[in-house]
Amino acid sequence: MSFGEIITWPFAKLMVWLYGLTGNYGLSLILFALVVNLVLTPFMAKSKKSMMRSTRLQPRIQELQKRHEGNPQKLNEEMQKLYREEGVNPMSGCLWSLIPFPILIALYSVIRQPITRMMFADVSVVDALKEYFADAVAGLSARSQGYVEIVLTNLAHQNWDAVQKDLAGRIDGLMDINFSFLGLNLGDQPQVSTLWQGPYTWAAIGLFLIPFVSAGLSYLSMMISQKTNPQTATDAQTKASMNTMNLMMPLMSVWICFVMPAAMGIYWIANSVFGMARDYILTKVYKHQLDVEDADKIAARSAREQEIEERREETERLRSEGKTEQNANTSKKKIQAGEKQKAEERKAALDRAERAARRERLGIEEAEKPASQVGNRRYARGRAYDPERYAEADHPLSENSEE
Repeated sequence: MSFGEIITWPFAKLMVWLYGLTGNYGLSLILFALVVNLVLTPFMAKSKKSMMRSTRLQPRIQELQKRHEGNPQKLNEEMQKLYREEGVNPMSGCLWSLIPFPILIALYSVIRQPITRMMFADVSVVDALKEYFADAVAGLSARSQGYVEIVLTNLAHQNWDAVQKDLAGRIDGLMDINFSFLGLNLGDQPQVSTLWQGPYTWAAIGLFLIPFVSAGLSYLSMMISQKTNPQTATDAQTKASMNTMNLMMPLMSVWICFVMPAAMGIYWIANSVFGMARDYILTKVYKHQLDVEDADKIAARSAREQEIEERREETERLRSEGKTEQNANTSKKKIQAGEKQKAEERKAALDRAERAARRERLGIEEAEKPASQVGNRRYARGRAYDPERYAEADHPLSENSEE
């Protein structure tokens, strides 16, 4: 088994099982899309929650951008810190959203090569059918040659009894698959020429409409996602990029559905419908959860701020009463410096008391401290300083002076 077959094996087995369950190729594709969406729901839910959390952080991110404008290194550090605190991985939303693309590629391989990739029949079965339907295969256009296994499977279904009889023993593993769905052959490709050349039958018009229905649902899915998610103000360049993406994805859907069998268009339509339903449900669920989380964070932040304020007020009260306790986190060096300062203050107080007692024993009166003294500087305010200078009644600035 080749590497490609290993990759497509689970998808092929699922398609075969669903086709055996329903007997309808189109319905099996719709159920395939449903199963894929259910399997991917846990991963897409993680992506959705991360994207919604990132969106709610946009106001704080913009605040950081204004605060650290011109300092990208500091801005990056602060943003990483914010992401860690909020438990947000900005890349997770993008990574999980890329998962559907490998599945789409694997499914395309299963649809394009139903004999070798879906039924896992030998290449000799394809060669036997090419030989049997040589005239039909020779008339295929260059575009249809890439889907020759679909053509052979369709021809084998239309001539099943004859193929079973004429190629007995050469087509082991071949399944009878009917590509018909709602009057359309899902093995065919939509034709652009139908718009002006015809034929104007339901089979042709229905195939022609599939790419546009797929594009319309793809665009509607993106619009619903943007409406249900809270949006924040973005710059003109970001808005232009988003608008371009909103147009490019549907256009790409149209192109893919025109160059591939109609079965891919049916899968894309079903996937868009299920994706919209999943996105709507996840948005409602996570909006409620994130609202509760935000309320809890705000309450915890308010309680923390209130606790800090109460501690500050209590510390101020104890400090004013001289009852402050030593902080357990104070460093040993700082404690020793504080104790040394207190010891020096006590020693200075004792020295002053001892000098005062000695002067008293010797009958030495302490010189009167002049009014101009500040600290140990006796004439700091000047020798002629008089505190009563402006208190005289007849002074023009005195409160008792007459006007």
